[in-house]
Amino acid sequence: MALILTLDTATKNCSVSLSENGVVLESVDYNEGSFSHSEKLHVFIEELCEKANRKLQMLDAIAVSKGPGSYTGLRIGISTAKGLCFGLDIPLISVETLEVLCRTYLLENKVTNTDLLIPMLDARRMEVYTALFNTKLLKVKDTEALILEPDSYEEFLNQAHCHFIGDGAEKSKDLYQVENTSFSPTTFPSARSIADLVEQKYQNNDFEDVAYFEPYYLKDFVDGNKNTKAKS
Repeated sequence: MALILTLDTATKNCSVSLSENGVVLESVDYNEGSFSHSEKLHVFIEELCEKANRKLQMLDAIAVSKGPGSYTGLRIGISTAKGLCFGLDIPLISVETLEVLCRTYLLENKVTNTDLLIPMLDARRMEVYTALFNTKLLKVKDTEALILEPDSYEEFLNQAHCHFIGDGAEKSKDLYQVENTSFSPTTFPSARSIADLVEQKYQNNDFEDVAYFEPYYLKDFVDGNKNTKAKS
């Protein structure tokens, strides 16, 4: 049983949740269409603690969405999480962002047991960060940076109803829109969707090494202005 602060800044959605014993006490999701995490994140953390009548010193752990996603967004969220862990001397929990996205979708939508979940985060042009899960949140296809092609999901579209989820799903509509597909491009990962998962990870001592933990970028960072490539 733990009081856990969860952060997700991997996308344009700045999401913060405070949960206790796997139950959400307070949460906020802020998405104005641009990245404003550096201005909003610490404000939201303070507001949630105040609303829930809890103090930072009462926290048992910090959980964070580790990526893939926005380079800048991930840096802000993970550096904040690590700073709080160091300052409060508490453990760090991480969850892959694509799983957070699937869990958010399942909170708001009905699926059948045989359906497949395809989370997609926009990686510019026709590329997405994606994976494929069944409705038990087990991976059917590993996380990858994928350039979408007309036949990318042919074998899965023939097997089951496929749910394309996340801002990357917008570019998949023209390619995969058939009778057994659903598209939810306005769904973003929300920290409130993983309260039970991070509680379970806490109970299992499934923690990260705070000193060495890094965002899961999936790809190298390309600086378009300088036309150089550097490892993030």
